[in-house]
Amino acid sequence: MNEDFATWQRIIRLDAVRANAEWIIYSPSQAAVSEIKARRFAESVGLKDYDHLEPCRIFHAARLVAILEAYALYDSEIGYCQGMSDLLSPIISVMEEDHDAFWCFVGYMKKARHNFRLDEVGIRRQLSIVSKIIKCKDSHLYRHLEKLQAEDCFFVYRMVVVLFRRELSFEQTLCLWEVMWADQAAVRAGIAKSTWGRIRLRAPPTDDLLLYAIAACVLQRRKLIIEKYSSMDEIIRECNSMAGHLDVWKLLDDAHDLVVTLHDKV
Repeated sequence: MNEDFATWQRIIRLDAVRANAEWIIYSPSQAAVSEIKARRFAESVGLKDYDHLEPCRIFHAARLVAILEAYALYDSEIGYCQGMSDLLSPIISVMEEDHDAFWCFVGYMKKARHNFRLDEVGIRRQLSIVSKIIKCKDSHLYRHLEKLQAEDCFFVYRMVVVLFRRELSFEQTLCLWEVMWADQAAVRAGIAKSTWGRIRLRAPPTDDLLLYAIAACVLQRRKLIIEKYSSMDEIIRECNSMAGHLDVWKLLDDAHDLVVTLHDKV
């Protein structure tokens, strides 16, 4: 355990320093932190190699370290894996208190922790669902993926692990996650699909809205994939270059359309 925790600490500190600064304009109080306060906090959590960062980013990185180390101890079966900092960063950007952010993250990870299991069972299940959605919606695209030996949809692996965080802007991420959480809350509350349809006249709630959104993202690029790409590596590069080029509301509309037509088939 001590050896594992030392490894987690090292990776957490590296990832924390690399965190981007998109959140700054959405959290003016944290953006205004003094250099003295930021550096004092950084020293208290053992942050290293941060001299190139402005005070608000030092403070943000130190908060990431403090909370992620606490989580690694709290859930020692999972510990820390790269990608968790992507999930925590938006949370601490909108929550001022570390204890509130920690418990919010714990709640979030109850759903997301299977993304970080070493056996990858959770990831493979989700990739399989994305594959089924594409197969049911667009058999032509699916056959092309089969020819490329890409029907397992491994090319969307990163999107699944960090819930679109690296493909969407900070504001877009919060929009997608909040809609996704609302769906999951409706499922937990036991709202029947028929009742939901009468109330909202839209797609029924689903635990897998993220996966429908990922499939929608791929389907939006079907023509490009079919006509231009001849290997899975090319599709992976396309997926990894989507950052800054996605319309989150169009993505959600398309995802909900897929839920309406396919939720009983997937």
